[in-house]
Amino acid sequence: MDLRQLTPDLAVAPQIHPEDLPALAEAGFRVLINNRPDDEVGPEEDHEAMRAAAEAAGMEYHFNPFTPGQITPQMISAQAQALASPGPKLAYCRSGNRSTVLWALARAGQEPVSDLLETAARAGYDLAGVRPLLESLARQGD
Repeated sequence: MDLRQLTPDLAVAPQIHPEDLPALAEAGFRVLINNRPDDEVGPEEDHEAMRAAAEAAGMEYHFNPFTPGQITPQMISAQAQALASPGPKLAYCRSGNRSTVLWALARAGQEPVSDLLETAARAGYDLAGVRPLLESLARQGD
């Protein structure tokens, strides 16, 4: 698994599989955030299969699908709520990028935009394309 640490209590990853969850729980993850829409995966990795596997591993589960180009305020709010869950969290999508975008959008206005972009870049994700949206959200929070 390609886990990339964004913060001390949040890692992001490309697609994971139900059989990965016991090891993730053993590694200390308590919350799984699925940002991958069901129409991108087969039934063995859809949100119901992942929910069942997460719950079997003793993890809290959140399904917040993000289709590229379709960001909504509700998605940002749902991600912020999931990120507020106690314990180490893992968010995933196809590559980890959309999970990173949602993390940054949820943090806009709470951390400087440059810090959010730098954190994402250190993890290997270039969020320059969402900088205007991050800056707009940060201004709304002022």
